[in-house]
Amino acid sequence: MFELPELPYTMDALAPYMSAETLEFHYGKHHKAYVDKLNELVTKEPYNGMSLEDIIRQSFDKSEDRVLFNQAGQHWNHSHFWLGMKKGGGGSIPGALEKQLIADFGSVDHFRQEFKAACIAQFGSGWAWLVFDGEKLAITKTSNAGTPLTDGHTALLTCDVWEHSYYIDYRNMRPKYVDAFLEGLVNWEAVAQRFDIAVQ
Repeated sequence: MFELPELPYTMDALAPYMSAETLEFHYGKHHKAYVDKLNELVTKEPYNGMSLEDIIRQSFDKSEDRVLFNQAGQHWNHSHFWLGMKKGGGGSIPGALEKQLIADFGSVDHFRQEFKAACIAQFGSGWAWLVFDGEKLAITKTSNAGTPLTDGHTALLTCDVWEHSYYIDYRNMRPKYVDAFLEGLVNWEAVAQRFDIAVQ
């Protein structure tokens, strides 16, 4: 049985960048609904007993398993999102990751600009990602439950740009939400750890 990930912070810890009300609805209701539905669907063969990642990889291009893929992808994406944030986030970026960002984007500021642009440009519901593609860092977008796993990329950071992620706190101002995410929420130590594992 799949479960919600345990958050490494309290519901009110991310304020004022993300309110307790947003977390209660987004994590406690939206994400939980994906997990509950996923657990209903994986009782069937051949997915029973598979890891979440294997379910995603094997179901993503099968029209008959689209509902399953949506629940599994959303569970994986949301878990990655929660665990990439912290109280008092933002700030300096650990050395090796910062050097790679500069090497691949020209500067940290240019990375931030490109990441924000990807968040804003994602039409409708979806995600913006910082990934390691096996050779370099790159920024990608996915719609709905799409995930870098199906492209063979290692996800390092994601920003959820579904409206339920920001509408309580920012209404229709997605750019303001993305600024808050980058400036006050990102756990760069967690991102750097994911990067270290990826390059090893």
